[in-house]
Amino acid sequence: MSEFNILHLIIGSLLFFVLFFGVAFILNMLLRKTWVMAFIYPFIVLLIVDDFKFGNYFSNTGWAIKQLGSNLIQLKMMDIVILTMGFAGTIVSGIVIRTLRSRGYQMF
Repeated sequence: MSEFNILHLIIGSLLFFVLFFGVAFILNMLLRKTWVMAFIYPFIVLLIVDDFKFGNYFSNTGWAIKQLGSNLIQLKMMDIVILTMGFAGTIVSGIVIRTLRSRGYQMF
């Protein structure tokens, strides 16, 4: 792995962590459901990984699932690390919200 790819990995991982931490934190505050984003995140990953219209899941289900499986298998380690860091951001957000609520902070 070249230095350029390592830099992309570090920056991409940090950006995905911060992005999904922020989105999950806001959703947790508004919906008052601590782990809602952790359950939604796998569907977001599927939408990031697939390269066809969402409607194909309903109109051509078999083909869409095969194509999605193929795309998931072809992911590079760099992509897997970046997507995993996004999931870690949602988990850390849930922990932070839970900690803040247990210490008496009421958000919305």
